[in-house]
Amino acid sequence: KAKEALGIELPPQGEYAVGNVFFPPENPDALRDCKAILERLTKQRGLKVLGWRPVPVDNTMLGQDPLDSEPDTEQFFIANSGSKKLSSRNFERELFRVRKMAEEEGAANLGPESGFYINSLSSQTITYKGQLTPEQVSQYYLDIKDKSFISHLSLVHSRFSTNTFPSWERAQPIRMMCHNGEINTLRGNKNWMFSRGGLMASDYFGNDTHQLLPATSDNMSDSGNFDSVLELLSKASERSLPEA
Repeated sequence: KAKEALGIELPPQGEYAVGNVFFPPENPDALRDCKAILERLTKQRGLKVLGWRPVPVDNTMLGQDPLDSEPDTEQFFIANSGSKKLSSRNFERELFRVRKMAEEEGAANLGPESGFYINSLSSQTITYKGQLTPEQVSQYYLDIKDKSFISHLSLVHSRFSTNTFPSWERAQPIRMMCHNGEINTLRGNKNWMFSRGGLMASDYFGNDTHQLLPATSDNMSDSGNFDSVLELLSKASERSLPEA
């Protein structure tokens, strides 16, 4: 499918990454600007932009509320083929950096919760989600019904919004995990993470560790904040995912 959209052969598995990206609906200016942000940051990190693929969807089963906020969804393809090829772990780290910086710049330009949201940007995982019922996920995303779409492992998670309003970007799974939420110490946890930001240091990111912050936000759900901190601890450090 990517070959049909991009007109090129993709690199071997593990040597390229895919981002599933939500863009503000019916806003061509925001679509252009957000794409430009991602492409510029990708090139700055020495990675190669391969192109974009619109994600095929069928929205005929959606109710009015999700239809009103339905994003434009496209896939962003990046190759690990710069002047110096990165290890698999460092490739993931640079993708993490690109995503975090793009999110911050997008929020600064468009405002928080603008509809620009990067569901996943990785050479290992891809996230399909939305303001959908479990039965609607495979009906909406035509990729999932395609017999050529194969994965060794998939995680599926659904829950009702309780202390946040439902939205496309707040849907689960997130980037690192699926989670039922309801963290009773959320405010304290976020304050602790924010206060530690000035002391945070990564051997890999060095003086640029600040590019990965803030790790928490009032614009994310409790599950979203948990996922963000988990990703920071597992990708900016030498911790394995279980250790993080």
